[in-house]
Amino acid sequence: MRIRIHRGTKEIGGTCIEVEAQGKRLALDVGLPLDAPDEGHESLLPQVPGFRDSDESLLGVVISHPHLDHYGLARHIRLEVPVYIGEDAHNILKAASAYLWNGHVFNKPRFINHREHLEIGPFRITPYLADHSAFDAYSLLIEADGKRVFYSGDFRAHGRKKKLFESMVKYPPKDIDVLMMEGTTLGRSGTSEGFATEADLEQEFMQAFKETRGIHLVWTSAQNIDRIVTIFRAAKRAGRMLVIDLYTAVILEATGKDSIPQSGWKDVKLYVPQGQRVQIKNNKLYNDLGRHNANRIFPKHLPELSTQAAMLFRPVMIRDKGVNSVLDGASLSYSMWEGYLKRQSTRSARTWLEENNIPMQVIHTSGHASVADLKRFAGALAPRRLIPIHSFETGRFGEFFDNVEQQDDGVWWEV
Repeated sequence: MRIRIHRGTKEIGGTCIEVEAQGKRLALDVGLPLDAPDEGHESLLPQVPGFRDSDESLLGVVISHPHLDHYGLARHIRLEVPVYIGEDAHNILKAASAYLWNGHVFNKPRFINHREHLEIGPFRITPYLADHSAFDAYSLLIEADGKRVFYSGDFRAHGRKKKLFESMVKYPPKDIDVLMMEGTTLGRSGTSEGFATEADLEQEFMQAFKETRGIHLVWTSAQNIDRIVTIFRAAKRAGRMLVIDLYTAVILEATGKDSIPQSGWKDVKLYVPQGQRVQIKNNKLYNDLGRHNANRIFPKHLPELSTQAAMLFRPVMIRDKGVNSVLDGASLSYSMWEGYLKRQSTRSARTWLEENNIPMQVIHTSGHASVADLKRFAGALAPRRLIPIHSFETGRFGEFFDNVEQQDDGVWWEV
């Protein structure tokens, strides 16, 4: 078996790894680089034979999880190439596709499941469900030619599925020849020992909700299901209802989990901002609205409900008359990677906050493992070789881990 990392040996995101055995190949992820421009993405597709032109030796693409930096270039691959992905992950991406300009639906995907072996040509794939900020995320064990390669994907140990991490380090797969492990947090300040847990964030949100006189806005990703659960639990403890938009409602529905907040729950309300109402009309999303309108509220209801609401915020809401009518005493909590706040795409929302004197605080924790947890993970799997990926600090792995061997993008190497 041999491997070629097309992107990821010296950067975070844009991950794509090609694995070959007995003349057959698989691709692991095909992500969009974090610094990709708004257009021209097709030119960024890695030069994997079979992606653009027919090549029977390419058996498929396995997507570890539904984050753009791991699947975002898949739209440019030939439809005939089989795609393997978690079923819940696929359902979330499908639900989201009608609401996002860069939404994507896979053509007849084949589903992977926790610890269920999958035979693809000479490869045996075993997915391991992981704790990550993306729902239905997996690490992957790849076996072929008597070799065992473990691809970590993205993972953490402090989310609502942290038991999966603890199970992995307690009962790890044995005899790992190569571990390709992410190191997103290496080099970032305050990442050595650990991060706040979702339970910690729940307490912070609850306190922030209690201290806010008016409506409390929460700027976060609807696809970060752990975070939505955290916000819902905090709102309930603070005596507030959670107000979501239709996009969030269909994402929560797509998880298929009745333990996750849904639009029909009594402590959840649906508010459809003006921009989304236009989107519903243009994209004919009336069925979505019909399924989720049981607890719908309208702009006229916001004044009387604002002091009781924790509302998920989207930048499109800065032009919504209903939201703009209830900003007296409002606060906002930002709960995503702070790097997004430096981008031009968030400038108008930041300006709106300043103009309306809305204080903003950051309540967030990483979707990636701390250095301490990375060390626990690598120590448990005890690979013969550890290949750094998904990090801007791959050159520093040797400071923290044993048996480190750095590779370069685009170069084949033997397992």
